[in-house]
Amino acid sequence: MDYKATLNLPKTDFPMKANLPQREPELLALWEREGLYEQIQAAGKGKPRYILHDGPPYANGRIHIGHALNKILKDIIIKSKTMAGYQVPYVPGWDCHGLPIEHQVLKELGDKKKTLDTPAIRRLCREYAEKFYTTQREEFQRLGVLGDWQHPYLTMNPGYEATIIREFGKFVERGGVYKGLKPVLWCTADQTALAEAEVEYEDHTSPSIYVKFPLVTSSTILSKTFPDISFPADVKLVSVVIWTTTPWTLPANQAVCLHPDIDYAFVQVGDEILIVAEQLLENVAKACKLDGARLLGVKKGKEGFEEIETQRPLTTGLSPILLGDFVTLDQGTGCVHIAPGHGMEDYILVLEHNAKATPGERLEILAPVDNGGRFTDVVKEFAGQHVLKANPKIVEFLQANGRLLGQGSLNHSYPHCWRCKNPVIFRATEQWFVSMETNELRKEALAEIERVRWIPAYGRDRINGMIENRPDWCLSRQRVWGVPIPGFTCVGCRSILADLTVIEHVATLIESKGADVWFELSAADLLPRGTTCSTCGGTVFEKERDILDVWFESGVSYAAVLKERKWWPADLYLEGSDQHRGWFHSALLAGVVTDHRAPYKAVLTHGFVLDGQGKKMSKSAGNVVAPQDVIKQSGAEILRLWVSAQDYRDDLRISPEILTHLIEAYRKIRNTCRFLLSNLYDFDPEKDRIPHEQLPELDRWALHRLSELTLRVQKSYDDFEFHTIFHALNNFCSVDLSAVYLDILKDRLYTFRPASPLRRGSQTVLYEIVVAMTKLMAPILSFTAEEIWRTLAAQPGGHLKASSVHLSEFPEIQPQWQDALLAQRWERLLEVRVAVQAALEDQRREKVIGSSLEADVQIQANSERYGFLQQYEIDLPTFFIVSRVGLKEVHNLPHKPDFLVIVSKASSKKCERCWNYRDAVGEDPTHPTLCDRCVEAVQ
Repeated sequence: MDYKATLNLPKTDFPMKANLPQREPELLALWEREGLYEQIQAAGKGKPRYILHDGPPYANGRIHIGHALNKILKDIIIKSKTMAGYQVPYVPGWDCHGLPIEHQVLKELGDKKKTLDTPAIRRLCREYAEKFYTTQREEFQRLGVLGDWQHPYLTMNPGYEATIIREFGKFVERGGVYKGLKPVLWCTADQTALAEAEVEYEDHTSPSIYVKFPLVTSSTILSKTFPDISFPADVKLVSVVIWTTTPWTLPANQAVCLHPDIDYAFVQVGDEILIVAEQLLENVAKACKLDGARLLGVKKGKEGFEEIETQRPLTTGLSPILLGDFVTLDQGTGCVHIAPGHGMEDYILVLEHNAKATPGERLEILAPVDNGGRFTDVVKEFAGQHVLKANPKIVEFLQANGRLLGQGSLNHSYPHCWRCKNPVIFRATEQWFVSMETNELRKEALAEIERVRWIPAYGRDRINGMIENRPDWCLSRQRVWGVPIPGFTCVGCRSILADLTVIEHVATLIESKGADVWFELSAADLLPRGTTCSTCGGTVFEKERDILDVWFESGVSYAAVLKERKWWPADLYLEGSDQHRGWFHSALLAGVVTDHRAPYKAVLTHGFVLDGQGKKMSKSAGNVVAPQDVIKQSGAEILRLWVSAQDYRDDLRISPEILTHLIEAYRKIRNTCRFLLSNLYDFDPEKDRIPHEQLPELDRWALHRLSELTLRVQKSYDDFEFHTIFHALNNFCSVDLSAVYLDILKDRLYTFRPASPLRRGSQTVLYEIVVAMTKLMAPILSFTAEEIWRTLAAQPGGHLKASSVHLSEFPEIQPQWQDALLAQRWERLLEVRVAVQAALEDQRREKVIGSSLEADVQIQANSERYGFLQQYEIDLPTFFIVSRVGLKEVHNLPHKPDFLVIVSKASSKKCERCWNYRDAVGEDPTHPTLCDRCVEAVQ
C-alpha cells in the first residue's frame, strides 16, 4: 500500500512565488472591470461617512518616492476606515497652476516664447499639466490606491476656477483684502512674489560689512544732548556704526534703528567717535581691527538718540535714528540700517514713524530694484546691475568714500526659491494682501488650531508659531498660468474696484469658459454693463494683471470638492510635515475667513524620505530610489509594506538593503498564509466547523492569540500606528503560528483521518485565522490579501460573503475566544517547550538524534510544576513534537527553573507513515510498519 497517498498533504493554487510585478496589474485590471471602488461606495451607503480630503500634488513630472509614501498612507487609512464600517469616498486631486509648469513651458519654448501671447502660453501650460496629471494618475493607481480616478478634482477645471474666484469674493466681503506697496519675498529669476511656503533655506555666503553713518549734529549740540559724554575737541566725525550682510539694500536706506534699552558705547578711535552696542564692542573692534579704542561713555538708546539725523553712506539724504524693540545683540553692532522697501520689520517701523511724523519728516518706502533684480536708474552708480552681483562694487564705493569701517564674509542660512533654487530678495512692490489683523484673523486662526487634533501632537506647536508670527498673506503673483485676481483699477482716479457683483460676474464667465477668458477679453468685456467707479464715476477700467497665489487655490479646495458634496468639514488632512506652512496653513486661513472654522477636524503629517544612511536623496549623490524601479523589480506591495513598517511621523529611510529585509518579511507572511490555505482544501466551514467548546486547548490558545492580534491591529489602525500593525502581523506569523501552532499541527493535519474531530477542529481555527489575517492585512497588503481572498473563495468550502476582501469588514472577535486564564497556562507550557527545544538542539549537535521525533524526553519537575504538567501529559509529545514524554516529580530543583529536561534516543520502532517512534508499531499484522493511530487513519 502506498502510505504516502493516504496522507493529507497540503494542496493550494496559491503560489509560493508572488510574482508581484506581473500579478498586481492583473488584479488592478480585475478591480477596474468589476468597478470595485464603485461597489465599495455603494456598499457604504447609509453608514457613517469618513472624509480624508486629498491634498493636491503638483502636476509636474512623474511621481517620486515621497508621492508614493503619501498616497499609500492615505490608501491605508481609507481602506481601514472602510473596513471599520464607514463610507469613505476618496476624490484625488491635482494642483495644475503655478510657476513650475509655466517655468518649464517657457524653458521648452526658448526664444519662441517671445512670439506667443498670454492665451497661447496658457494653452501650452494646460497641455503640460494635462499630460503629467494623467501620468501621475496611472502611477498612483499602480500603487493599488483605490479612488474616484475618473473624476478627480483639477484646479484648472472651469468649475474649480470659478470656486476660487467666489472664495476670493468672500475674502473681499469679510474685509481685510487690500492692495498696497509692501516688501515681499521676490524671486529675481522667475520675477514673481513668493509665499513663505515657496522658499527653502540653504547655506549662502554673504558679505559682512560695518558701515559708518555720520551724525550731522555738531559736537557742541551733541554735548548738550549727552551731557555725561566728553567729546574731545580734536574729534572730526561722530558716527553710528551699522552692520549688514546685504550691502545692496543701502541705496534704499531711510533710517537707523537702535533698541531703547540697549547700552550704546561712545568709543574714540583716532579723530572719530564710533557708536556701537557696548556688549558688542569687543567683537566689533576685533572685526574692524580698531586699535587704541577709548571708551568715552555709555547711553541707552532711549536716552537722547531718537530723531538725531545721520548722513546716508550711498545717497545724499539724511536718515533719522529711530527706536525699535526688534534690534538684538546676537550679531553686528546693535545699530540696524533701515530699508523699508527691503524688509518687513523695517517697513513696519517706518509706517509707525510716518503715522506720527509731519509731511516733511515722512520716510519713503523705496525699492529701486526692477522685477529682474537689477538696480533702476534711481541708483545711478549701479543702474542695470543685479543687486547680488553689485555687492562687491558697493563695498568698493563705501571704501572709497570713507564709510566702510570693516568687512568680511558670513556663511548663513538664506532663503532660496523652491523652484529655481536661486537666492531671493525682499522687495517692496504693489501686491494684493489679506490682513492678519483685520477682523482678528490671526486670533481666530490661533483659536481654531486648538480645536484641531494634530498628529503627531507637535504639529500644533509648529503651525501655531507660524500663524502667530506670519505677516499679512500676499495673494498676488506676477505670472500668467493661474487664476486671475478679479480686480480692476479706475483709469481716471486709480481707485481699486473689487466689487462683489463684479467678482460674481467674472466667476460666472470663468465657470462657463474657463480662466482663459480673463486673458482673452478686455476689461470692458469682462465687467458687467454700466459699471462705474464709486469714487469718481469713471467708466474706463484696467483689469488686474496678477494671478492668485497657488496656495490660495489649493487652500480653498474644501469649497470646490467637499462643500458641494456636503462632505465638509473633512475628518482628516494628511500631508508631509512641510505643509504646516503650506496647504494646512492656507486652508486654515481660508476656512477661518470664509466659514469661521478650520476645514479639517484632524491633521496628520508624515516625514520625508531619506536614503539608508539618513541622507537627503539627490540625483548627483546617486542615492535616489524611484518607486517605478521598486515596482518593476519587486512589486508595489513591497512599497506598501515599506510604508507600514516604519514610523512615518519621523523621516523614513529606504535603500536596496532595507527593501531586501522587507521582502523577506513579506515572504514569511505570504508563505504562512499559503500554509493555511493549503490545509483547507477539504474543509467546508458550513459542514465541518467544530464548535468552540469542543476544541482542545491548543486550538483555543490560537484563537485567543488571534483575538489579541485583531484587537491590537484594529486599535493601531484607529490610532494611525501602522508600523505596529506590520510588527504585530510579522510576529504573529513568525512566532505564534510558524514557531508554535502550525509547527505542532502538522502531524495532526497530515496524518489524522481527514474528518477526524481533532483535524477538523484545527482546520476550523486555520480558517478563522486566514480569514481574519487577510482582512487585517488588506489595507496594507492590498494585492496579496485580495489574492488570498479569491483563492480561498475558489476552494470547495470557500463560503465568503464578499467577492473582494475590500468589500468586507474587519473581523469580529467572538467573546469566547478571549481566555486570559488559558493564556497564562500556555505561557507556562511554552516556557517548558522552549527548554525542550534547546535540549533537543543540544542532542542534535551531539549526533544523538536527527529529527526531534527520534527523541524521548523526560521532564523532572518540582511538585507544583509536576502537577501542572500532569494535566497535559497525554498531549506533551504533540506539543514538543517528540515521540514520548515522561514526567518525574522531584524535590531538589531550585525555585527557578523548577524543572529539568533530559533527552534520549527513542527506543521504539518508527512508524513508516507518521515517522513517530511508538511501541504500537507492528501490532496490526495487516500494516506491520504502522502505529495504531495510522492504522486507524488508513482503514
